[in-house]
Amino acid sequence: MKNWLITVSDLPADGREFSFADDEFWQDRLSGHGVAIELADSPLVDATVQPQSGGALVRGRLRGNVRLICDRCAEPFDFPVQAEFELFEALPNDDEPAEDSRLRLVDDALELDLGAMVWEEFVLALPMKPLCRDECRGICSKCGQNLNNGQCDCAGDEGDPRLAVFRDLKLK
Repeated sequence: MKNWLITVSDLPADGREFSFADDEFWQDRLSGHGVAIELADSPLVDATVQPQSGGALVRGRLRGNVRLICDRCAEPFDFPVQAEFELFEALPNDDEPAEDSRLRLVDDALELDLGAMVWEEFVLALPMKPLCRDECRGICSKCGQNLNNGQCDCAGDEGDPRLAVFRDLKLK
């Protein structure tokens, strides 16, 4: 899986700006995680990485469009992904495994996995319940017609047949 590795030790004290538009990175991440998302266009990432004592400060912005499937009507739709982030990645402690950290000491140089940080922000920017629009009516549970395209010919829900005896009950 492709990563965006930044050698933090080589950066000036005021940091450096990076810009990425890398289809291969996004395709690798999406296919590697089994996510049912397609890229409508390649997300753009602008980030500034600044070395700090004990770690690195990352400020950035992510924007792009993805194609999702609506949870109600199962139709594809484009969703704008936008995220702004400011994260401090601390040097790993001796207590935590180095592979869990996105900032590692490699051959006496600090290396930051910016790709892992951006991927996390990308996932957090996605909706928990993707809907093509808030008022999506979904599909008919009997015939499967998309109710956004028109009403189906199915009879209305009669309710639980075991409770049919109570339907004509008049309460005073």
